[in-house]
Amino acid sequence: MNVLSILAAGAVAAPETTKVGNPWVNIGIFGLFVAVTLIVVLKASSNNKTAADYYAGGRSFTGTQNGTAIAGDYLSAASFLGIVGAIAINGYDGFLYSIGFLVAWLVALLLVAELLRNTGKFTMADVLSFRLRQRPVRIAAAVSTLAVCVFYLLAQMAGAGALVSLLLGIDDRMGQSLVIVVVGALMITYVLIGGMKGTTWVQIIKACLLIAGAFVMTIMVLAQFGFNFSALLGAAVESAGTENILNPGMQYGKTETSKLDFISLGLALVLGTAGLPHVLMRFYTVPTAKEARRSVVWAIWLIGAFYLFTLVLGYGAGALIGADKIKAAPGGVNSAAPLLAFELGGPLLLGLISAVAFATILAVVAGLTITAAASFAHDVYASVIAKGKSTPEKEMKVARRTVIVIGVFAILGGIGAQGQNVAFLVALAFAVAASANLPTILYSLFWKKFTTRGAVWSMVGGLGSAIVLIIFSPVMSGLPTSMIPGADFSIFPLANPGIVSIPLAFFLGWLGSVLDPNTEDPVKSAEMEVRSLTGIGAEKAVDH
Repeated sequence: MNVLSILAAGAVAAPETTKVGNPWVNIGIFGLFVAVTLIVVLKASSNNKTAADYYAGGRSFTGTQNGTAIAGDYLSAASFLGIVGAIAINGYDGFLYSIGFLVAWLVALLLVAELLRNTGKFTMADVLSFRLRQRPVRIAAAVSTLAVCVFYLLAQMAGAGALVSLLLGIDDRMGQSLVIVVVGALMITYVLIGGMKGTTWVQIIKACLLIAGAFVMTIMVLAQFGFNFSALLGAAVESAGTENILNPGMQYGKTETSKLDFISLGLALVLGTAGLPHVLMRFYTVPTAKEARRSVVWAIWLIGAFYLFTLVLGYGAGALIGADKIKAAPGGVNSAAPLLAFELGGPLLLGLISAVAFATILAVVAGLTITAAASFAHDVYASVIAKGKSTPEKEMKVARRTVIVIGVFAILGGIGAQGQNVAFLVALAFAVAASANLPTILYSLFWKKFTTRGAVWSMVGGLGSAIVLIIFSPVMSGLPTSMIPGADFSIFPLANPGIVSIPLAFFLGWLGSVLDPNTEDPVKSAEMEVRSLTGIGAEKAVDH
């Protein structure tokens, strides 16, 4: 199972039953989390008066708070469930995913965070259209943003249904569909009432719970081996029956195709992270570029610590449970962390860890929903449909209606995606972010000769090539684990299109600009350069 399958899945289960632990304990812990977060959201909503409040939390969060929220937004259930399982099964190769996710933040820190905060207002399209023609660039950016958010949402919703249903012992499709409806309704409530402020506080709470839960489990695993990491690795090797889990190559490196697949996946993850719209939008919730930079530094520390915990948990699961037992569980690789929790602390710890995974999904879908709503209301409605003549009040009304539409779509899509291999959804999200968004952002910030045609070609070409290549990849057909297992039209051999679509998007951005007979306003270009580097004229903490 590759990382895309891991990222997309959220289902967990015990090896011998579809009911994990005590369902009433799980329901109680879920209910407590929902009650606490709803109170926080209601309190946060009392200050939602302007567009800046709703989209950017009034730019009132400190770098530390925003960094914690970024960690909460970024560390999805897959980071916890999937990577622990990947390390338990594939050892060294599984930990490479953790490294890739962490390294990705250096790109965001060094190239994107501060400049984006200085230049934009609410969305990624604000930056891309700053010195280019508004209409075509905003439409292309909104389509790209919505594509990433929708595919991510579908995967998370399907994962939420599987996770909660299995923990509550619900086997039938109708019951799982009902769970997805409940999760979707909660998501709509959080975003509709709380806006970015409410969503941010949910993400902060969730980040604290996830990192604390992983830390407690890490201490408990190490305690089993006298706090001797070498003894833990030795037990993992003994359980696996081979020392290969300590060396590279168990999952990748066996064939030339698998090596290319790993490079392609690495490119998509490292570059895609700095282009994920729901991550980029978080930079607008702080009052200054300095706080935006501090946000990323703080997020790197939290995310880095978390991924170190996954190393211990992964090898701990391999040593204490064993790869065969993990693979035999209905949840497969993704069941490693819950099985380890059950092994270490029984039903109570399992309930707590499962509630954390549920909180993780809820926080991520809330962040995705408000990003998608802001993109449509701010970029499509206010700038394209209303042609800049809309008021902030009207824009916020449209954003709230969009939240309901996206929520309903996510619920229906999540119900439809049940039992499917939803790996391609997350693969597509990262590939689109890396292909369509990042090249255009970098060109806009650093290349004065970049034009509107170059921006549109880059975004449309990156989005289109990623979709086409994934449709004709093994993720969609040709394998037993494919989306359509009975068919075979996979003419593209790699599971992730990044190695082709990312360079293609950069090339199209350059070619479109070179062939564009229209040049952009040099005054606007100079203004953007000064503003991005110095912060002069950047959006302040409140609307004026």
